[in-house]
Amino acid sequence: MDRNIAVVGCGYWGKNLVRNFAELGVLHTICDSSHETLSRFEYLSPDIVRETSYDAVLASNAIKAVVISSPAALHYSMAKQALLAGKDIFVEKPLSLEVTQGEELVELAGEKKKILMVGHVLEYHPGVVRLKKLVDDGELGKIEYIYSSRLNLGKFRTEENILWSFAPHDISVILLLLNEMPCDVSAHGGCYLHHDIADVTVTTMSFTSGVRAHIFVSWLHPYKEQKLVVIGDKKMAVFDDVTPQNKLLLYEHQIEWIEQRPVPRQGEAIPVEFTMEEPLRIECQHFLECLESSQKSKTDGQSGLRVLKVLDACQRSLEKGGENISIESEGSFFLHRTSIVEEPYDVGDGTKIWHFTHVMPNVKIGKNCTLGQNVFIGGNVRIGNNVKIQNNVSVFNGVTLEDDVFCGPACVFTNVVSPRSQISQEAKYTPTLVKKGATIGANATIICGNSIGKYAFVGAGSVVTCDIPDYALAYGNPARISGWVCECGAKIDFGGRGKTKCSKCGKEFIIHEARGEARVKRSGS
Repeated sequence: MDRNIAVVGCGYWGKNLVRNFAELGVLHTICDSSHETLSRFEYLSPDIVRETSYDAVLASNAIKAVVISSPAALHYSMAKQALLAGKDIFVEKPLSLEVTQGEELVELAGEKKKILMVGHVLEYHPGVVRLKKLVDDGELGKIEYIYSSRLNLGKFRTEENILWSFAPHDISVILLLLNEMPCDVSAHGGCYLHHDIADVTVTTMSFTSGVRAHIFVSWLHPYKEQKLVVIGDKKMAVFDDVTPQNKLLLYEHQIEWIEQRPVPRQGEAIPVEFTMEEPLRIECQHFLECLESSQKSKTDGQSGLRVLKVLDACQRSLEKGGENISIESEGSFFLHRTSIVEEPYDVGDGTKIWHFTHVMPNVKIGKNCTLGQNVFIGGNVRIGNNVKIQNNVSVFNGVTLEDDVFCGPACVFTNVVSPRSQISQEAKYTPTLVKKGATIGANATIICGNSIGKYAFVGAGSVVTCDIPDYALAYGNPARISGWVCECGAKIDFGGRGKTKCSKCGKEFIIHEARGEARVKRSGS
């Protein structure tokens, strides 16, 4: 591979990146604002360029990729500059200090078709890779609890607190092992050396799978400790990165119940073999492989963004005295810890399921939906994208809600025409279809076997006993058509004419007779 890598920031951690890329034979330039720092690399080949100007690095056509190891506060601006200059980038953790900035970098890398890799080095540690395989293979059984500690005396920082300095390592590994985002986090900490910079933090992460994780980080500790404990219902694992040997141990402890009391039966620690290599060297080699093949990095921008979202939530919790903070994650749905979604299920990205909601098996829910408090979704229900279901609504088996449907609080669907408690009628469910964009008002009742047309509007408290056509405004008991509504929600006034425009958005509509009843459709549709 050509010498086309520049390492920017050659201090505390950057010097290790310089060493590795130099030994891999790909280092073209080292860049640091300090001449004194650059002078420490006399051992490097004189062919390697020493540079104090980042702009000069970005302007060089000989440099294909930039490795950024500057202070965390500079990661966003320097990574953005590099992407805009057409460079692939490897930026040390964290990706940035703000979620919106991280999202911008991920989007920009996609637009420029450039590699964006984040330096979560522990994910490349052979011991962590081996532990991940044990978890994936079910060796530990169902994971129930994870505890991570990262403790040391110094290096004290003033540009970031201990949470942002140490915890990204632990967060990235926990997300890797569980393959899911936490639904909420809380963080407590103490500021002892500086009045507004936390030196010690304890973080709790809760996951929809039921797993809990604790992360204890400190740079005000009498000894060094880097330990990860993973508790499964079959076995327990301990990864200790400080110990020189047997870094990964497996414990076959058993819990027996004797006279209704749990009694532990401790097993011997079993060392798990793996070949130890420098994790940073593996990480650097992986970056080069990504450059060579244009493949996505194991710790790409999306991976770094997930860690950043957790860090951001932890920081907000820290500032609010340990308050529980919910996390909304890309590429997944939010499920409040009091709610249940039974498997199998298909829930789209960006959907939010709030307090005390129960979703039965075999349900399909689209993207960006909202299910409010105390909602029930029956088995086999189909719900489209961007559907809003307000509090206390039950959507029973047989009901289909298309895209953009709104169900007001406590509206009711039925699915059996003549229910009897003593007679099972599961085979006689009568389907109900609510078409795209329709709105159902609060406390309305929809009798099964009927359909509600596109963008129709059913008034609050109404009882629907027949089909409601597209764009109809219907209310009452039983519901009667009392006018027409546009897609934007405004009433359509035909004024005795067969064609009109919406007074709010300007869309054109036509009214006509069909089967002896008035029908409305969009002009041109």
